[in-house]
Amino acid sequence: MLRTEKVLQLRGQQGRSVRVVREHYLRPDVPCRSALCRAACPRDGKLLSDDVTHYVVPDCKVVQDYLEILEFPELKGIIFMQTACQAVQHQKGRRQYNKLRNLVKDARHDCIVFANEFHQHSYLPREKGESMDKWQTRSIYNAAVWYYNHCLGQMPVVMVTEDEDAIRQYGNETEGVFVISFKNYLDNFWPDLKAAHELFDSILQTRRERESESQENNGKEYPEHLPVEILEAGIKSGRYIQGTLNVNKHRAQVEAFVRLQGFGSKETELQSDILIYGARARNRAIHGDVVAVELLPLQEWKGRTVALCENETEDKALADTSGDPMPTGKVVGIIQKNWRDYVVTFPSKEESQSQGRNAQKVLVTPWDYRIPKIRISTQQAEALQEYRVVVRIDSWESTSVYPNGHFVRVLGKIGDLEGEIAAILVENSICVAPFSEIQMSEMPTSSSKNPWKVNPEEEKKRLDLRDTHLIFSIDPKGCEDVDDALSVRTLPNGNLELGVHIADVTHFVAANSYTDVEARARATTYYLADRRYDMLPSVLSADICSLLSGVDRYAVSVLWELEKESYEMLRVCYDKTIIRSAYKLVYEAAQGLLDGDTNVVDDIPELKNLDERTKQKQLSDLVWAISKLTNIARHVRAKRDSCGALELEGVEIRVQLDDKNNIHDLIPKQPLEVHETVAECMILANHWVAKKISEHFPHQALLRQHPPPRQEFFTELRECASAKGFSIDTRSNKALAESLDKANDPLDPIVNKLLRSMATHAMSNAVYFSTGSCPKEEFHHYGLALEKYTHFTSPIRRYADIVVHRLLMAATLKETKGDVKDNIFSNKDLQELCRHINNRNRAAQRAQKQSTELFQCMYFKDKTPETDERCVADGVIYSIRTNGVLVFVPRYGIKGAAYMKNKEGLVIACQGDKSCEWKPGSLHRFQNKITSTTTTGESVTLSLFDHITVKILVQTSRCHADTIKLEITRNAPYQTSDTEVSQKNFHVVKSDLVKQVSQSAEAAQRAQEKARVDVIDEDYQEYCQTKGASLYQLLEEIRDLALLDVSADIRT
Repeated sequence: MLRTEKVLQLRGQQGRSVRVVREHYLRPDVPCRSALCRAACPRDGKLLSDDVTHYVVPDCKVVQDYLEILEFPELKGIIFMQTACQAVQHQKGRRQYNKLRNLVKDARHDCIVFANEFHQHSYLPREKGESMDKWQTRSIYNAAVWYYNHCLGQMPVVMVTEDEDAIRQYGNETEGVFVISFKNYLDNFWPDLKAAHELFDSILQTRRERESESQENNGKEYPEHLPVEILEAGIKSGRYIQGTLNVNKHRAQVEAFVRLQGFGSKETELQSDILIYGARARNRAIHGDVVAVELLPLQEWKGRTVALCENETEDKALADTSGDPMPTGKVVGIIQKNWRDYVVTFPSKEESQSQGRNAQKVLVTPWDYRIPKIRISTQQAEALQEYRVVVRIDSWESTSVYPNGHFVRVLGKIGDLEGEIAAILVENSICVAPFSEIQMSEMPTSSSKNPWKVNPEEEKKRLDLRDTHLIFSIDPKGCEDVDDALSVRTLPNGNLELGVHIADVTHFVAANSYTDVEARARATTYYLADRRYDMLPSVLSADICSLLSGVDRYAVSVLWELEKESYEMLRVCYDKTIIRSAYKLVYEAAQGLLDGDTNVVDDIPELKNLDERTKQKQLSDLVWAISKLTNIARHVRAKRDSCGALELEGVEIRVQLDDKNNIHDLIPKQPLEVHETVAECMILANHWVAKKISEHFPHQALLRQHPPPRQEFFTELRECASAKGFSIDTRSNKALAESLDKANDPLDPIVNKLLRSMATHAMSNAVYFSTGSCPKEEFHHYGLALEKYTHFTSPIRRYADIVVHRLLMAATLKETKGDVKDNIFSNKDLQELCRHINNRNRAAQRAQKQSTELFQCMYFKDKTPETDERCVADGVIYSIRTNGVLVFVPRYGIKGAAYMKNKEGLVIACQGDKSCEWKPGSLHRFQNKITSTTTTGESVTLSLFDHITVKILVQTSRCHADTIKLEITRNAPYQTSDTEVSQKNFHVVKSDLVKQVSQSAEAAQRAQEKARVDVIDEDYQEYCQTKGASLYQLLEEIRDLALLDVSADIRT
């Protein structure tokens, strides 16, 4: 063994260069790891194949820049020299180095590492004055020559480099050792490996752009933002376009879009979003920022990514961005920064070592893929490695790769249910501290011993309906906050009177009171998968404002006089009323009465303990009222249908609770006609209230609009429908509704459900707006086919309804108090409030979806997919991508990606029994199908709406939320021996999903309490208000809870 010295130039903590001299030992017996070796090298472990035409030795730059191409399984006989590997470790970081290590370890890849710097015959010391790059290239070439000679010239060695000087110097120096560029290597040795050539071109272009821009900007990471006055002038002139940056979470490093808004979009006449490709073009803008964008020349426009992909945290220039070119631009300035609190995770022990042992500057990884890493200063990095932490961004200079921020607080341990729920709340900017004492002091008192009673003075001011109207509510089982009730009766003139009665919340919540200000800030009740956070204190939502049966309540009522046979509306009035609901019905009981099922009488507590004659009389009146309401609703619905109302697909669930309010079962809600009856009455009330308040307040009424969707969003829907021979007409809501009704496959009802779901996904979101900020022709609600619409019927859980109640009272009261109209918002203030409510509604939808996904992942996480049949299910293909398919799993309502090509480049192949395995091959995508062809000639084709068997897995992530992953196991529908048993198992599984996760979380919580670990408990006290079963008493009021994407909900 020889001893020598190795001189290293390392960078210290302060950024200064430090010269380090280390002892270096050389040995003659370092193994070559080649099967061709005729020397005495050890042959244990992985050996380089002798069944290749040549060995290839990449230099440092090739390994650093083109490792993704070297990962192609077609490339064999690769020798990674130790010099190149260390260069990757020092210059590309631990993540890239670990990728290289994993590649070498993988037995499926024909490559090895040769420790050239420890072999006494292949090591070369660095000469005085020699640059690091030149020494590395010389060392690798010298090692390649040694390797060729060591194998006795049995195998040519090709060294690939991007160093032109090295090619000229070494190209013809040694017979049997060739030195060429990487491009020439691909062109000459792999001319048919198209994917490698495309990836090479993409990487090369990105690298050249980065180098060119770096020179132009004197080494700055990003260009400076333009001054505000230049941005404003440019937007007005149309040179720049204003919009909100929306980062693609699946390709967060390279792909973002700007949704048009403001002046610029009209001037440029753009009909689509603007693609912002690459971090540099994004120019330090963060997801959600309002930015100014300059369009690139037409020849520089790029296409949207069309391949499936997992969330990547590395900057990848992928070759399959083969979508049609779309407007592409770059951010030239940030008009409004929408920075918020971010949940992050500190580097693990291994990752932190690469950042320096005692470094105070730490790069933390945000929970949200769309947010870049954030550099913060802290001495607690090691102590916080296992926790979710909140940080804030302070600045992002043009000279810095990452934004700078600071530590705010700890949320909880990674993977702990309470910590993960807290993370979801912070990520959606949901603040739900308990109601304060001063807010609670504004509430009326009510208890079981001293229940709330009607005020005699207030009674004189209201229309009393307690003795004249049969009023009842129809709600899900267990519902506590009953905010709406219905009535129908025959008037003395023979006509009918339909009534919708809504809890009068505004009587108890005075404008600008502490409770009102808090409700305005929350804007909505937040529903999560195991709890809810109320907009109003429970003394209102579950008691005084809940229209329970047998008790007096204040209400705001809308009453219509209808012609007795045609149901034509003759008159409508709005009034403050006092009501006493006679029945608190559940949907199933109401439907039973409608169907003539007398067995449901036992489920109506108000009919118990009555003598038979009285019971029959009251039952007869109730059945008549429900039947008449249903007939009226059918008529109203038919009228909307004739105008183009859409019936879009949504999956609803019903939760069965036992006597102790524990979850007994979770069952897909069967569609009942009474659901539509109640919904239609609510839509009718909302429509007529919208007409009333907009007439009286034409410039400051709160309405709800649903803009027509952009036609390009329907492209996938039309293509999918055509695969089944259906034609979808999207020119109007009426045409869309009619064509969706016709697109029905009698052999597979899932087809129509998926098409309706895709139509829902293509829709714009319905939003609140002030009538003074929008032209009348844009008031229209596309989905409901109504000229004017608002939200009036749920003031307990929506602040918009509270505003509408105040507007209605100001518009209808005969002797209006001065202070009532004084509390009406101006157009400007109302529009600002609408923006806030719309923002909070989107946050509520995201939090609801994320919490449900959390529960789904926690449920499947502990299952063994190979042995647990609950992890195998039938899936339906609803979209084709270049490297896989999107699949809907009806059993769980899950939508996800199923890859047909894995990371190793293998593709799906089917055996005789239709079971699937991975084999070498290629994929070919067509419009309605995708074909996988193996190198041996076997092929399998998957088409739109095919039923396949999928395995449900959980893809875990330390820094981000876990996600559901689907894997194709058989190219055939999933079959069970007994359909009835399958349905039963479905119910059990849905029950288990919530029960098991909840029980696990409760057990963990009890263990924490026992150990007096109160970090999470304090957070729980800070956030939680309503826990456990109460969410499930309200679930059925919420569309698309767990099973489909709620973000596209536009129905009301």
